[in-house]
Amino acid sequence: MNINEILCSEFKIKKDHLDNIVNLIDDGNTIPFIARYRKEMTGSCDDQVLREIADRLEYLRNLEKRKQEVSDSIIAQEKMTDEIAQALAAAETLSAVEDIDRPFKQKRRTKASIAKEKGLEPLATVLLAQEITSGDLIAMASEYIDEEKGVATAEEALEGASDIIAEIVSDDPEVRKQLKELIQKEAVITSKQAKEGESVYTMYYDYSEPVKSVPSHRILAINRGENEEWLSVSVGLSEDRALKTINDLYIKQGSISTEFVENAIKDSYNRLIFPSVERETRSGLTEKADEQAIKMFGLNLKPLLMQPPVKGKTVLAVDPAYRTGCKICAIDENGKVLMTDVIYPTPPQSKIAEAAEKVKKYIAKFNVDCISIGNGTASKETEIFIADTIRDLDKKVTYMVVNEAGASVYSASKLGAEEFPEFDVSLRSAVSIGRRLQDPLAELVKIDPKSIGVGQYQHDMPQARLDAALSGVVEGCVNSVGVDINTASPSLLSYVAGINSAIAKNIVAYRDENGAFRSRKEFLKVKKLGPKAFEQCAGFLRIPGAENPLDNTAVHPESYSAAEKLLGLFGYTPKDVTDGGLTLLTVKLDKYGKQKAADDCGIGLPTLN
Repeated sequence: MNINEILCSEFKIKKDHLDNIVNLIDDGNTIPFIARYRKEMTGSCDDQVLREIADRLEYLRNLEKRKQEVSDSIIAQEKMTDEIAQALAAAETLSAVEDIDRPFKQKRRTKASIAKEKGLEPLATVLLAQEITSGDLIAMASEYIDEEKGVATAEEALEGASDIIAEIVSDDPEVRKQLKELIQKEAVITSKQAKEGESVYTMYYDYSEPVKSVPSHRILAINRGENEEWLSVSVGLSEDRALKTINDLYIKQGSISTEFVENAIKDSYNRLIFPSVERETRSGLTEKADEQAIKMFGLNLKPLLMQPPVKGKTVLAVDPAYRTGCKICAIDENGKVLMTDVIYPTPPQSKIAEAAEKVKKYIAKFNVDCISIGNGTASKETEIFIADTIRDLDKKVTYMVVNEAGASVYSASKLGAEEFPEFDVSLRSAVSIGRRLQDPLAELVKIDPKSIGVGQYQHDMPQARLDAALSGVVEGCVNSVGVDINTASPSLLSYVAGINSAIAKNIVAYRDENGAFRSRKEFLKVKKLGPKAFEQCAGFLRIPGAENPLDNTAVHPESYSAAEKLLGLFGYTPKDVTDGGLTLLTVKLDKYGKQKAADDCGIGLPTLN
């Protein structure tokens, strides 16, 4: 089965749609572009499914590449057999491929390699075959005594042969495969207290749970407890059950070497196999837990980014604190900072009357509509103070407590310093808190997604995987909303499909030099924004007040002629898009028939919708 067939089976997608998706990805198209503008080709797959397909495609290609590398290596050693080739072809994971490759890897000096150097491999082969039914092991081994090679006695010869057998068994892919299956069915993960004292890991001081059912959050918790040296963690498996599994593969009854091989297998299991398989089991549990946690972090991040903006309002932002005072700033409806100050309504200073006078003064001076309060330290006391202060005002002013996670990170960042070089760090936090109310998405994209506080164990995750997943969530949110190219910051623009940070800066530089963009065609004048980048980004960038009203919609330029045909079918023009004159379009379209309209316009039904 080839990779595309595997993906079809796993994702339950038609073969032609899957082939199209793979080709689109290979041609350098972005996930948001494919999801929005290539629906006919993909069967209307959403961006989440497309990202999962892209990730799985990369894994399977890496798997095929590794299989080829292992195959080439074994062939070069002239050790390839039909059985090994079949096992490689059937391997479904990188772990399985590495198990096949294990016997053929260059090894550091081991007990077995030293025994082989002493000429004991033929003895090990005879003993492992278990075909001799009479005689004496000591007598057999005596033939291999060679003091020049370091084999002084028959016992030493047998010990070396045992080491060789132990390594043969340890390197057997089938042994490892069956033991891993046994671990998944029957093993237990256990944690114990590693040092004296109370900690947040007390519940794990005497804890055990079957490997097959342990929840991901517990794996992450005991991993952290182990890293902080509060816990010792192990995987437990019945030795008798494990040895029976291996013995069933190797042991032949009635031979004089049967018991000897059983002992070699026991040594192999305890010294070589189980420590390795235990590590791999722990690693697999952690990888699975990381994957689930990263997915959950993405789910937590999305609603933060997609909070509805409070547009057209002048905001007074408050960054609460105790000793150092609450930093405040007024921000106009476009996000411009009008003033900054510090008030002290909270302990220990508690200058409530003075603080209230300042707040009232700024509300009146800047015609403030809404107050944004950070939810960090001293938030509750500050909220009570603000509520009391605005209660009796003639002008109706509302307030909202906003999530300030990451505001301090932004305020101390290079970007924060570039945006507000005249403000100190604490005042930049207040600005961020205010702008989060006005446009959460535009403000939060300035912050590393990991700093927004999306999950308990985020700092324990593989950072590259976490970064990629969270960046994908941000990218999905930004492109689903669309971006005003004439007001967007470089941070926001860099998440638009097809635009990297360099192009984003070039867009802002072009805007500063030439004024606002007037049409989407003008995007092509931006340095480094070529035809491919234009194709990817154009539909996601909006131009309010554009010469062509379609430039302020999600309609891609490639579909303008179809959009104009559709409007013309029902007596509309592009001008009606901005004048709010399309209220009856859906009704007319339903009456006319969507499929007929799509056919008339030369587009597919998904694009029409």
